[in-house]
Amino acid sequence: MYELTRTEAIDLVGRYEAGQEIPEQMRADVRLLGSLLGEVLRESGSPGLFEDVERLRLATIQAYTDETPEAFAHATEVAESFSIERAHEVARAFTAYFHLVNLVEEHQRVRIVRERDGRPDSEGAADSIEAAYARLADEIGEDAALARLQTLRFHPVFTAHPTEARRRAISSSIRRLAGLLQEHDDRLRDGNDPTRLERRMVEEIDTLWRTAPLRPEKPSPVDEVRSVMAIFDETLYTVVPAVYRRLDDMLQGTNAGGRAPLVSPFVRVGSWVGGDRDGNPFVTASVTRKAAGIAAEHILLGLERTTQRIGRTLTLDADTTPPSDALLALWKRLKAADEEAATEIAKRSPNEPHRRILLMLARKIDATRLRDADLAYREPSEFLADLRTVQDSLVAAGAARQAYGHLQQLIWQVETYGFHLAELEVRQHSAVHAKVLAELDAAAGSTGELSEQADDVLEVFRTIAFLQERYGPAAAGRYIVSFTQSAEDLANVHRLARYAVGEGGRMPVLDVIPLFETFADLQAAPGILAEIVQHPEFADRLERTGRRLEVMLGYSDSSKDVGPVAATLALYEAQADIAAWAKDEGIELTLFHGRGGALGRGGGPANSAILAQPPHSVDGRFKLTEQGEVIFARYGDPEIAMRHIDQVAAAVLLASAPSIERRNSGAARKFAEVAATLDAASRQRFFDLVKAPGFAPWFAQVTPMEEIGLLALGSRPARRGLSVESLADLRAIPWVFAWAQARINLAGWFGLGTALDAVGDEELLREAYEQWPLFRTMIDNVGMSLAKTDPRIARRYLELGDRDDLAGLVLDEMTLTRSWVVRLTGGDEVLANKPVLQRAVKLRSPYVDALSLLQLRALRGLRDAAASDAPADPDQQRLLLLSVSGVAAGLQNTG
Repeated sequence: MYELTRTEAIDLVGRYEAGQEIPEQMRADVRLLGSLLGEVLRESGSPGLFEDVERLRLATIQAYTDETPEAFAHATEVAESFSIERAHEVARAFTAYFHLVNLVEEHQRVRIVRERDGRPDSEGAADSIEAAYARLADEIGEDAALARLQTLRFHPVFTAHPTEARRRAISSSIRRLAGLLQEHDDRLRDGNDPTRLERRMVEEIDTLWRTAPLRPEKPSPVDEVRSVMAIFDETLYTVVPAVYRRLDDMLQGTNAGGRAPLVSPFVRVGSWVGGDRDGNPFVTASVTRKAAGIAAEHILLGLERTTQRIGRTLTLDADTTPPSDALLALWKRLKAADEEAATEIAKRSPNEPHRRILLMLARKIDATRLRDADLAYREPSEFLADLRTVQDSLVAAGAARQAYGHLQQLIWQVETYGFHLAELEVRQHSAVHAKVLAELDAAAGSTGELSEQADDVLEVFRTIAFLQERYGPAAAGRYIVSFTQSAEDLANVHRLARYAVGEGGRMPVLDVIPLFETFADLQAAPGILAEIVQHPEFADRLERTGRRLEVMLGYSDSSKDVGPVAATLALYEAQADIAAWAKDEGIELTLFHGRGGALGRGGGPANSAILAQPPHSVDGRFKLTEQGEVIFARYGDPEIAMRHIDQVAAAVLLASAPSIERRNSGAARKFAEVAATLDAASRQRFFDLVKAPGFAPWFAQVTPMEEIGLLALGSRPARRGLSVESLADLRAIPWVFAWAQARINLAGWFGLGTALDAVGDEELLREAYEQWPLFRTMIDNVGMSLAKTDPRIARRYLELGDRDDLAGLVLDEMTLTRSWVVRLTGGDEVLANKPVLQRAVKLRSPYVDALSLLQLRALRGLRDAAASDAPADPDQQRLLLLSVSGVAAGLQNTG
């Protein structure tokens, strides 16, 4: 019944594809790359592989479209029928397919961005910074809007949390394919034959197929640093000044580029890669120093090449563009320091004083990179001063277009990145500080050796001081204290720094940032802050920075602590309370959002989340963590990166508009009783599950949580202890990742259905969905999370544990939550109100099902072996890890 003829198979796939309403260009791309992958599989040297992949593909499509038990049973049977070696190959084939589909979707997004560029009436322009500025100007006036724009700040912080399952070699192959796909588009548009390009695509897909999908060993923190640097080299270095340029064009129209820019550079980049030592024993002080060195090498090379390139083109004759006195004085200083080079450059640039200067400045940047003390800059401000001398000279000579063209973009790059590229932030657990301080206090006055941990903690402060001296004060200095539970936890950082530098030593400049993570810590945050700002070091730093303070909020652990609904509400309340306290104290507050990629860790669209925040909690400043697969999804392509920065900056600017603040505060008051009911009911439902006796071992049994630790995803361990006996032993990332792999996504929605039931009034809840941005964002995010679940597959995972009570609780809550979300959002299924997103999920779902069935097969085998005390079968382990990598690629925001 379920073995299809060729005609039936074509009809089945055609009906499935037609139901997805895919844009024609995108459909053509999927078909092209899918057919080329099929060609590669046929040529793979593994007889019958293509046919076996097709059998499972058709079976899962039929099970997905028919939704009958018989069709699902047939798909399971096909997955079980393969030899273990063939199962490995099939899993790899589906994973390769996901990489290609993800590429096609990204390419379609780029295509749409290009089509909309420069068309203010186009769809999507409503969330652009131009639209946000226009709305803000209407509300508060042009001058006030411009003042807010000029103090805008967007501060992404890249982290190395292990949620990016792709190897860098795979990512590189995909990037090459992206270039070929764009060339293919260009050929078709110009009417040229794309055959040669398709041959090159086959070659690249063959490389993708033959590249081992799993890393042989975990990357080191330094490997993670180099991986993030690829994003800087390929996109951020040029994209960020392009964002500024586009915005200045909007503000100044035809005068842009001929006048001083109105835009102040508003992006700052941070990094935890090589600095985040909370629970990662591999991040040492030595690693932190190497990480900063690698980042500095990249930015200094970039600045040197850019300066040199601009210098070579600035062939302005002194007769048409006379140099200023300040420029001539600068030339004399540069020549005195490097006479031989100055003589050679002068010979190659006769009567071109501006060109000469820039070529000499390029040499100084090179000397800075190579640490040539005689020629090097001490800090970026010196380089900026020299560039502005050139700029001012050009303006005085009437060459404003040269002054505010490429030279201005170089100035923006220096202002954004300095000599350090990304400020390296250090994070450590408060308990580690307390332990080391107890050791130091006990050892005071003795000559005994300190523990290795104490030595490294102290060396970190010396490293921060070194980095500030080497690359400028902005290179390092933000020090985040995980699990801040008291003011003493923050004061301890300064005590440790004093121990590190010794009596009379030079203290590093430190901005100590509390990280409030658990539900209890979020509630205690305002009291802790009120106490710590009285501390002498804190009070002194506040005054030196113009009373600026940064506070970090953890999304992951609060969600794991009380469930996603209660955590969302608690985070809102904490932000409102902290913002109100800061306003009363005259403190310029920046809230740092520790968001992950997955919905259970604060994921989802950043712009809608920003616009749902309490009044004064944004105030033109937004900082967040960007991690794992999210980094490459948001910043891997130049046009997508530009669009992402544009959307976030627009939301940050608009969040402080009076109308937005009135809307959010009014909704919070109006629906306060609804919020209280949602909080209490969802939290109790969550506790019914996670506080049930034996929950943690059961969770490890019904998900691939233990096995995920075997994947070489990142350098950081997946858990804090040796085993998982309670939820506290487990980090938030594998908690979310494991539920996603089991197609349950529990961390993103559990408890919401019961909470909505407790409110009960559907008309009131519909009103809340329309008027309360926080609630709307939560419901929409849960809809996205539920769309990636599959109750049939989830049930199979839950059957791996001998707890029908817990399994029933999970499935009942999933059904109830889905029902409520559909009723509130409209339509007849989740994401009916988000057709583009719904299409993306549906396009993948049957293929993810195929990998899930292979994963279930492997997991059952491993669980059976464990039950009989037999050793784990390495072939089954490999199949499971291959499927984990593939499901992560299929579901995308998993970690």
